[in-house]
Amino acid sequence: MKRLPEEEKPFPIDLQPESRFWEKRGVSRRDFIKFCTAMTAALSLPAAMIPRVAEALGSDDRPSVIWLEFQSCTGDTEALLRSSAPTVAEIILDVLSIDYAETIMAAAGVLAEETRAKTVKERGGKYIVVVEGSIPTRDNGAHCCIGGRSALDIARELCGNALATIAVGTCASYGGLPAAAPNPSGAVGVGEAVPGITLINLPGCPVNTDNLVATIVHFLTFGRLPETDGKGRPLFAYGKKIHDNCERRPHFDAGQYVEAWGDQGHRKGHCLYKMGCKGPATFHNCPVQKYNEKTAWPVGSGHGCVGCSEPSFWDSMSPFYRRLPAVPGFGIEATADKIGLGLVATAAAGFGIHGALNALRKDKEPEDSTREG
Repeated sequence: MKRLPEEEKPFPIDLQPESRFWEKRGVSRRDFIKFCTAMTAALSLPAAMIPRVAEALGSDDRPSVIWLEFQSCTGDTEALLRSSAPTVAEIILDVLSIDYAETIMAAAGVLAEETRAKTVKERGGKYIVVVEGSIPTRDNGAHCCIGGRSALDIARELCGNALATIAVGTCASYGGLPAAAPNPSGAVGVGEAVPGITLINLPGCPVNTDNLVATIVHFLTFGRLPETDGKGRPLFAYGKKIHDNCERRPHFDAGQYVEAWGDQGHRKGHCLYKMGCKGPATFHNCPVQKYNEKTAWPVGSGHGCVGCSEPSFWDSMSPFYRRLPAVPGFGIEATADKIGLGLVATAAAGFGIHGALNALRKDKEPEDSTREG
């Protein structure tokens, strides 16, 4: 039986030539299908949804996007622009109409502000706002101004009239570093600055581009934002603790820990919990999606998680190189000490305790996933 070349293999959806926008950007059909497959997997959708995702990305109805940048380091924009192939520029930026984004737009000054105002006027209630950076509220928002207007004023106008708002990064989601004590500018996240809007939070320093693109793909496919936890984070990306999917988890279960930076345990990839890793208290899909074209993530590179996707992590998770005194959910501190000190007499007893902890964790997980910060 003759084997068809990859480009000629049938795909279970009839995409007309005029809708094959990826071809105009030099993206092969194979890469486009791989992209749709990856997004479907990231959203925890069944493979049967791949054709629907592809159809949504091929639609001619391009929603307008306004990307606002306030108190930030621009790390989220940089993460987006440096995403792996097929790049966001090749796929998503052709699907969306990016009408305003300070970092990448050619216009500047008055012309840029006029472009933003025109989008709000002509497409009110039909555009998506992406917010990067926290919003200062003290002194009437004077600590961050763009075009003579405060970030607070701009956010209230644009987010209040948007179809949906996506807060990218921990600063936009919860205030992040600018909101750390003593928070001189009164920095807050979008949800606190503009309550009552249709909002989804994608915390992390920086945001994982896969999660952002998947959120947008979900919106384009289903016309709504993904389901979220009690902190406004999509469950597909923040539904499990880092500890649950960590590649070093077997070492934790075996009581094998890094005791000092550079020791034998560190070189062998042992658990970083005793070095301050906040993975047991942090919800994120870093171990699965990773960064740098899916090649690495902090724990995999030998550095403990600092809990950057959790609210107030600069205050609540520090000192970063000391372990948490207690972890909500299933008492991991006591268990780690007992296993680490060899107080479990036999391997059988160790497996029994671990099994009991698993049972407790299953009972606690739904509660932890929706707990208020």
